[in-house]
Amino acid sequence: MTQPDPVPQSTVEVTGGVDTHKDTHTAAALDAAGRTLGTAQFPTTPAGYAALLSWLRGFGTLMLVGIEGTGVYGAGLALCLRVAGVALVEIDRPDRKTRRWQGKSDPVDAEAAARTALAGHRTGVPKHRDGTVEALRLLRVARRSAVAGRADAQRRMKALVVTAPDTLRSVLRELSDRRLIDLCATRRPDRAAAGDPTVAAVIALRALARRHQQLSIEIDELDALIAPLTEAVNPTLCGLFGVGPDVAGQLLVTAGQNPDRLRSEAAFAMLCGAAPLPASSGRTHRHRLNRGGDRHANCALHRIVLCRLRWDPRTRAYAEKRTAEGMSKKEIIRCLKRYVAREVYTALLSPRPSSTPAIPSAA
Repeated sequence: MTQPDPVPQSTVEVTGGVDTHKDTHTAAALDAAGRTLGTAQFPTTPAGYAALLSWLRGFGTLMLVGIEGTGVYGAGLALCLRVAGVALVEIDRPDRKTRRWQGKSDPVDAEAAARTALAGHRTGVPKHRDGTVEALRLLRVARRSAVAGRADAQRRMKALVVTAPDTLRSVLRELSDRRLIDLCATRRPDRAAAGDPTVAAVIALRALARRHQQLSIEIDELDALIAPLTEAVNPTLCGLFGVGPDVAGQLLVTAGQNPDRLRSEAAFAMLCGAAPLPASSGRTHRHRLNRGGDRHANCALHRIVLCRLRWDPRTRAYAEKRTAEGMSKKEIIRCLKRYVAREVYTALLSPRPSSTPAIPSAA
């Protein structure tokens, strides 16, 4: 650990940078001119967070701290610094060219985070992780895992039916998915005869069917918690056409507890991967699909668009107009997702419905 320089603390404006890890955080301190004041390592405990903050303030007036990974290993430190009133920014990972040029170590990464925060390059306001939206995110993590597990169990059941012995396959192959699960879950195979392929197939199908049913119960229980939470956090968003509890929950989690951290609706569209990127060169002027951003949020916007294309007369009229102009269905959906992103952003900033009549959807 390096010690502060013998400079009057009242005259030094300090910018900190933190490289976060599971067990330790490495911090670096810079002055206003970008000179390194020191680096140090601290444990990832409440006492360690307090020591890190005290160490940074020991160099002078702490102006800003840049943290890499505020949503994972740096979540606890970010909360501690925010409660202490410290200005925070989230730092993106250095690009590969910079990493190759300056090497890789925890002090080097911490110093790079501090320099990035000082320059204001590739920074953003971190999400607040101490409110209802964070609770919603945690519930959605469990739900997404249960949905994936249930779908995997159903796929494996269908695959087992295809390869099962003929006597068993002839009975199960024509059943619907629901009937197949119900039937297999109630079978009572002779476990002593598990060496027989037919009996083993029945045992395997029974286990997968019961897993499917148990995961369905978990999903229903989580949905019963998620739906009222989304309505309580942002009833305006839940009231938009095509926005159900699952879609609303994902969009709320993407924006965070503090959606005002997003500078504009264009920034929110870029975050969701719904902002087209310029791909022009010479006499060619065009845009291409944005494949970055939060893909779960992009999927939520896609589901809203599909719902409106089926049920919303204004969206259907828009699609017909664009089709007549020669646009493909994919291009129309891309445009509609951009419109929906603008509408969702407005709802995120105005969580409570107003008494004035609502403005019609841009889609």
